[in-house]
Amino acid sequence: MSNDRRSDEADDSERRGAADPLPGPPQPWAATSMPSRRSGPPFHMTDMIAAEPHVARRILDRLAESGGSGGSGGSATRLAASVRDTATRAKPIVVTGCGTSEHGALGIVEILRDAMRTAGLPGPGPMNAQAFEAALEPQEGGLLIAVSHEGATGATNRAMAAARDAGATVALVTVSDRSPGARSADIVLATGELDASWCHTVGYLSPLIAATTVADALNDRASDPAAIEALLADGLTSADEATAVASALAGTARLLVTASGADRPAGRELTLKIEEAAWIPTAYRDLETLLHGHLPATDGSTGLVLILTDRAARTARVARARQALAAADAIGIRAAAIVSAEVSADLPIAATPAGRIVVAEAPTIPASVAALLGSAIPLQLLTERIARVRGTDPDPIRRDDPRYLAAADAAEG
Repeated sequence: MSNDRRSDEADDSERRGAADPLPGPPQPWAATSMPSRRSGPPFHMTDMIAAEPHVARRILDRLAESGGSGGSGGSATRLAASVRDTATRAKPIVVTGCGTSEHGALGIVEILRDAMRTAGLPGPGPMNAQAFEAALEPQEGGLLIAVSHEGATGATNRAMAAARDAGATVALVTVSDRSPGARSADIVLATGELDASWCHTVGYLSPLIAATTVADALNDRASDPAAIEALLADGLTSADEATAVASALAGTARLLVTASGADRPAGRELTLKIEEAAWIPTAYRDLETLLHGHLPATDGSTGLVLILTDRAARTARVARARQALAAADAIGIRAAAIVSAEVSADLPIAATPAGRIVVAEAPTIPASVAALLGSAIPLQLLTERIARVRGTDPDPIRRDDPRYLAAADAAEG
């Protein structure tokens, strides 16, 4: 994103409906400028969250129409073929990105790992590398899948160029095949619709949907767009629960987020979202990691959010989560949760005094996809509601403050 172009204050009284397609980048391509300022909710982020079930449906349809799921020659089909060929040759498959896009990349790892197991492909499956590190130590051969919402993130583009120079095939999941990053890619999965907020929500969901189409192509199947749209739409019904949890957590001095399995990308994304949008210092810990040395730094001013929706190995994850919540209770930590309906039934209500958001079970959708998509809107709603309680504007991620704009310029300069 561009930090040196600022938009004027705007009321934005004319807004598109939630079902209306979002625009892509302008022609010729250009990075986004700072989102226009709204005096209060609904923020641009609010509108993006409401649009996501429709955005997901359109991305699925768009990629399927281009041969994405079971067709011939589409970008998702070609990427699936490259995944299959790379795994068969025992070469590395690396997925990379920065910020929200890195969390989308982590989600892609979970989705493709499951799909590769189902397809009977050899090897450990894809792994994640942060883009800066991937550029410094590029893989030799294999496949690099990069994620960049606008396609202009410097570290990600350098990682792509380095991998390509080292003999890797390079794929990019991004909004447009006209972006700077697309010039370094052999395969581009263009999601087509641009996030209007810099506190990215559509930018997190889009690569997860794109990965779902690749997983489908690996296994010669087609996801049910209506089922995915319904799962995401169900997340929108948790607004009241998100408001209640936000009210309980907004006054904490710091927050911890913990998760396990396929929920870990969502845990990292919630951590970033809260820091971007609501400015509360927040740290992510894997579920087991949380209980090994980190609790001495917590007290009654600390909040905790558990994310647990993955149905794989659920019994063991729930048992450990109960122990973690009991430890939090002993200290006086204010604990909340984003959990599936089945997990919620196994957790005592008293274990989450700050409340919980319950995610629908989606047994017809692959486990990793169901977990990642099911938690996406609830974690985003929770973030947006915390921002409301604290009176912060999530859209510019504090770059409407000259100090933080200068910090962003220094980081990019």
